[in-house]
Amino acid sequence: MSLTIVNGYPQLISVAIWYYHPNCPDGGDWSKKGWWNITPGGSKIVYGGSLRSLNRYFTYYAHSSDGAQWSGPYVTAVPPNAFDWCLNTANTSSRNAGFRLLDINSYDNFTLTLHA
Repeated sequence: MSLTIVNGYPQLISVAIWYYHPNCPDGGDWSKKGWWNITPGGSKIVYGGSLRSLNRYFTYYAHSSDGAQWSGPYVTAVPPNAFDWCLNTANTSSRNAGFRLLDINSYDNFTLTLHA
């Protein structure tokens, strides 16, 4: 029913995800959302709903206040402020960020802990 991110890193992290969203208004089938700020040892539910009814794949990107990043090869534009957009949406203040693939397989509740 949820995707939870846990900060196992000793600094504040900011997290964004992208997830399956059929018929997103920009014509695509994916949405992206961020930024959740998570303190060391803290956690946030970044997606709530029935994961099985959507898709087993999510992507995530995170960066810390000291410059560490959790990134990957799936690139999309993200703004510096909180957002809830379709995947193909961007604005002039956006930058590209590479997201990592997360396969939740058949879990109803999934927790991802980000470490150094």
